Amino acid sequence: MDKDDSERRVVVGVDGSQCSYEALRWAVRYAALVGGTVDAVAVWELPGLYGWSGPAVDMNVDEDETRRKMSQELTDVLGADAAGSVRSLVVQGNAADVLLRAAEGAEVLVVGSRGRGGFARALLGSVSRHVSQHADCPVVIVRSKER
Repeated sequence: MDKDDSERRVVVGVDGSQCSYEALRWAVRYAALVGGTVDAVAVWELPGLYGWSGPAVDMNVDEDETRRKMSQELTDVLGADAAGSVRSLVVQGNAADVLLRAAEGAEVLVVGSRGRGGFARALLGSVSRHVSQHADCPVVIVRSKER
């Protein structure tokens, strides 16, 4: 029996890196081929939650800023029309954990091979490596065309 469109969900991690933009483009193309929907997930973390002791952080400002950046990135990468067909999710937490939760029941999870953090020459980023080993759905890891 075929899945209905609500079950043909493609989840993609977007973090502002060129690899994540390539992953976003791939996810949109794939969803169009299978008649699915795209959930673009951006994750924001509070430094204070992970041992950083600095000034107080306004959670609403950080989340609002992430939402604004995500909306602009979707439009910049996909164009206004295509961006409007993508559901944008902004979630606070650890990137790998958030993506794994978001991908529960998804057709596929799409991530870039490297994000904004880490070493530029790493073949596979820590988030992409983690989700590829722990996801309950297929994972597609997209490399950037830039080197």
